[in-house]
Amino acid sequence: MAEVAIGIVGAAGRMGQMLVKQIGESPGAKLAAASEAPNGAAVGKDAGELAGLGRLGVLISGSPDLVFERSQVVIDFTVPKATVAHAELAAQRGTAMVVGTTGLSAEEGAKIRAAAAKAPIMWADNMSVGVTLLAEVVRQVAATLDPAYDIEIVEMHHRHKVDAPSGTALLLGRAAAAGRNVDLAKVSARGRDGITGARKAGDIGFASLRGGDVVGDHTVVFAGAGERIELGHRASSRQLFAQGAVRAALWVAGRGPGLYSMKDVLGLTT
Repeated sequence: MAEVAIGIVGAAGRMGQMLVKQIGESPGAKLAAASEAPNGAAVGKDAGELAGLGRLGVLISGSPDLVFERSQVVIDFTVPKATVAHAELAAQRGTAMVVGTTGLSAEEGAKIRAAAAKAPIMWADNMSVGVTLLAEVVRQVAATLDPAYDIEIVEMHHRHKVDAPSGTALLLGRAAAAGRNVDLAKVSARGRDGITGARKAGDIGFASLRGGDVVGDHTVVFAGAGERIELGHRASSRQLFAQGAVRAALWVAGRGPGLYSMKDVLGLTT
């Protein structure tokens, strides 16, 4: 069986290097191309050497267009503005894409969805298999419990994270809202401060903590009268996100245009 040619945009970043390493360790996958910002210090360097794998013969270019030209699937863990531009390249070429970028605005998300009409795009706020399973459990618990149970989502990440709540926290919030058949945007409660009054019934609350080098801790709390249920996930290494992304890339290769999720990758959709 032929190996799937995978390209990485943002290949010199922390996640980019992990993705290069994961591709090298994944049967059925090969690194086809890699890119960074045109003026980046890594342009011209061997992607394998930069990731600690040794020379692979794949030089990091300053052209994402070249990555899409040479790859069957492109993995993107960059920044929202760049991700939107890359999705447009995917749409132009019909190249499959895996999007792990977080912090996209509603407008940027709409552009990703529009691109998915012309190319297969697997987009997830968290590529972890464990988080995907947790979200499904959260949905089921929210659907089963009495609405009187208050739902709170607590997340903690490293001090350098720039968006809050985290994409994963929002993913879990959407799962809880889906279980209750409500719109998260209408019941989301964030950033409580001062005299806020009593908790509004039906709200799904979010709390964000930042500090140290925490990769990602998430807890969903269902608080009822006389008991509290807590469902959680702790990531101790970012490599698990790379593992999930490469698994998604192998899955989405050769599929038709459309917007896919990690639930599709894991066969959890009906």
